[in-house]
Formats: sequence, structure tokens, C-alpha cells
Amino acid sequence: QVRLVESGGGLVQAGGSLRLSCATSGRAFSSYSMGWFRQAPGKEREFVAAISWGMITYYADSVKGRFTISRDNAKNTVYLQMNSLKPEDTAVYYCAASSRAYLLEHQDGYDYWGQGTQVTVSS
Repeated sequence: QVRLVESGGGLVQAGGSLRLSCATSGRAFSSYSMGWFRQAPGKEREFVAAISWGMITYYADSVKGRFTISRDNAKNTVYLQMNSLKPEDTAVYYCAASSRAYLLEHQDGYDYWGQGTQVTVSS
């Protein structure tokens, strides 16, 4: 069992930055690929970014060049650095863990999910 706890969300003005963290408990964090997803009000949850256990990163086109995903295996934590934030980035952000190293853009492949953290970007 892997428990995921997100933090770092909040209210920020457009153009600002936030860094989300996802702390995990349980064994073998380094063997999991990690992803970030988000869900805006009235919309379906969508892929944001992922990092495989082999350190390969993937990004949604909407965040490419603005967001950076990273992981610290010694701290069992994955991060999402979000820069140049836009009002359309407003959503609840979820981290998730997958035993796969492929098709990480798809929610179906994730085994564990956090509770989410709210990010609100004001214009």
C-alpha cells in the first residue's frame, strides 16, 4: 500500500509560481512512476505531468515549458514546479503512483492516488 499526500497548493496571481509536493509512504517509492493530474470545476480530470521510475518525464502540451516535474527518491517525494501560472491552471491537483513506466498520460494505469490540493490562479 502506498499513501500519497499532496501539499503546496494555494492562491496565486497570474504569472506567479507554486511548487506542489507529494509525499509518499510505503515501500519502494523509487520503483513507482509518478504522475500529476488536475481537475477543474465542471471538467474531467486531465493529465499534467509524469516522471517514470527511470526519470523520463512527460508533459501535457498545455503546461510544457511552464511546469517541471521532479522526484527525490531519498525523500520519497515528487514535485511539480509551476511557473507562469494562468487562470486556466486553476484546479485540484492530484498526484498518483503507477507501477508502469509507459502510457503514463492515462489515468487507468495508476494504482494509488492522493486526496488533491487546490490551486487557484487569479487574473
